[in-house]
Amino acid sequence: MTEKEKMLAGMVYDACDAELIEELNSVKDLCHEYNLLRPTDMDSRKAYLQKILGTSDEDTFINQPFYCDYGKHIHVGKRFFANFSLTILDEALVTFGDDCFIGPNVSIYTACHSTNPLERNTRQEWAKPVRIGNNVWIGGSVTILPGVTIGDNVTIGAGSVVTRDIPANSIAVGNPAKVIKSI
Repeated sequence: MTEKEKMLAGMVYDACDAELIEELNSVKDLCHEYNLLRPTDMDSRKAYLQKILGTSDEDTFINQPFYCDYGKHIHVGKRFFANFSLTILDEALVTFGDDCFIGPNVSIYTACHSTNPLERNTRQEWAKPVRIGNNVWIGGSVTILPGVTIGDNVTIGAGSVVTRDIPANSIAVGNPAKVIKSI
């Protein structure tokens, strides 16, 4: 298997693999160009998002700046909106349902690293997908960790750190995020 195939399969892979580094740099260039576009140049913004993301539609809206690692592993549903400074480390798939609203300064991570410094320094890592359902609102400055699934109709309160799955039809807040209300 290639390192990319290992990465997408959730296996340990070499993050310094030349093919992966080339893809990372290519997408970083696209994100840089996207972030330099005039905010009112909607046609160019949509065209860039379609180059960067794995799935998007005409109503996909991401305020600049936007950062991601591979881009093509990010799939957004209909009417996706993200405010300023969305960062997605998409070494694994990151999927959003329809009608998701993302506040400013949200970070979503799929990459995992060893807590053992000797292992971590080998640049070996693995990734776990993040799944976000339909009709989800993620408040500002939320961090979502690898492997998390957020169900449909969920609100994540501002500043929360989501470390585990959040069931559908609930409101979760805090660090770590906990369900405080069912809706």
